[in-house]
Amino acid sequence: MDYAMWEELRRIAATPPKITDLFEKDAGRAEGFSTRLGDMLFDYSKTQITDSTRDFLLSMAEAADVTGKRDAMFSGARINETEDRAVLHTLLRNLEGAPDGVDANEYAQVQRIRADMTGFVTAVRDGGFTGQGGAITDVINIGIGGSDLGPAMAVLALAPFHDGPRVHFVSNVDGADLADTLNGLNPETTLVIVASKTFTTIETMTNARSAFDWMKARVADPAAQFAAVSTAEDKTGAFGIAPERVFGFEDWVGGRYSMWGPIGLSLMIAIGPDEFTRFLDGGFAMDRHFQTAPLAQNMPVMLALVGIWHNQGCGHATRAVLPYDNRLSRLPAYLQQLEMESNGKSVAMDGSNLPVQSGPVVWGEPGTNGQHAFYQLIHQGTRTIPCEFMVAKAGHEPAFAHHHALLVANCLAQSEALMVGRSVDDARALMAAKGLEGAELERQARHRVFAGNRPSTTLVYPQLTPFVLGQIIALYEHRVFVEGVMLGINSFDQWGVELGKELANALTPILAGQENDESKDPSTRMLLAYLRG
Repeated sequence: MDYAMWEELRRIAATPPKITDLFEKDAGRAEGFSTRLGDMLFDYSKTQITDSTRDFLLSMAEAADVTGKRDAMFSGARINETEDRAVLHTLLRNLEGAPDGVDANEYAQVQRIRADMTGFVTAVRDGGFTGQGGAITDVINIGIGGSDLGPAMAVLALAPFHDGPRVHFVSNVDGADLADTLNGLNPETTLVIVASKTFTTIETMTNARSAFDWMKARVADPAAQFAAVSTAEDKTGAFGIAPERVFGFEDWVGGRYSMWGPIGLSLMIAIGPDEFTRFLDGGFAMDRHFQTAPLAQNMPVMLALVGIWHNQGCGHATRAVLPYDNRLSRLPAYLQQLEMESNGKSVAMDGSNLPVQSGPVVWGEPGTNGQHAFYQLIHQGTRTIPCEFMVAKAGHEPAFAHHHALLVANCLAQSEALMVGRSVDDARALMAAKGLEGAELERQARHRVFAGNRPSTTLVYPQLTPFVLGQIIALYEHRVFVEGVMLGINSFDQWGVELGKELANALTPILAGQENDESKDPSTRMLLAYLRG
């Protein structure tokens, strides 16, 4: 990307218009600054993006060759240049055949693995596969990062579609996570899935061995109630897991993009193969839209350009993701990894220093809970925090339809309040109506002023179904891709997580008293001494 374009973007953003003025000047702004895909609507009209700003952002996308790199990704080109890998997680949700450029054998292998998954899941769900004590009642997925965040989020999101065994997740190496999960479970009717591509991830394998010991106390052959999502068949075999219960995936599937395949085994068990297929169909529908829609009507592209405008243009360092859907309560955490691990880089693809800020800090909570926690900062704090609202047209609880109406009203009210704010004159009138006057009226009025002109977007979908969840996840995956392409970085490696792992491995024998701490800095040595004392 030409550095001059980033400078021009910042120049444009230096004098942002008032959002309410944009609506006054353009009666059709709401329709003109939104995109649709079927029953899904993405509204970005409550931002300071104008026609000319959008045109410039689109020209930036064209200059970065977003469409060319998009096509390269779908065709299997090795766009993960630092690891010399293709990026083909989209193949996992493609049920229509191998795309141009993709080896038909690769596609056939994906289909074979999905068929193996379906066969195993069907057996678990209908009693063909049992534990020592009978039919499987509970499943524990042990993984971390991409092997946990995606399926854990999706299983919670799709609770209305659960008709299989109960599914639990363990990720943290803190023994409390495993202990709390095992409490109350019957080892004789529990299946454990160990999700680790290399079968060496220290947190995952520590939890897996402890779960094995827990099961061994009651089960004669605990390995018979273990399955693995891994490519290391020698290590899964040494653990005792039979090959027919080991599901691998290729190196062109990154961890945080992997729940469409074997990492989604726990999700498939929870909702069944048919609903899992609908989840894949939703992701594929978003893929097709991303590949074919003109950039200005392309939902992932426009979501990305809004993000570029707010972060690299306006300098807003954080992004709040606010789903008004309680079952999406884990979505912000999932997006933290997807976006921050992907685009949290400071070096461009060519090895040069990045000339602009990289990805924003992503955070959030479901509404309406957040309204009683951090919305104060969003509305009246000194920093502008772009907000991304999400809401369904309908919930899954007809008996509580009035709850959903209140939920939607709150969602729309928050985005309206961020935009319009409250002037000091309106605040004075409010205080005068309460009988205040003079200096006290002025003081109290100042506390009730809302600056307004704070940007937000809103994603509206019909109902949170497997298909819709697939659309949402693919939407954000492609958003990350577009932003990464425009920044000129590799969104598909994660070298930043390696150093901490290396140092943790070096500290373990020191903590155990097997090695000295002379190589460590004074602070670390002090902490080690305190913890060992």
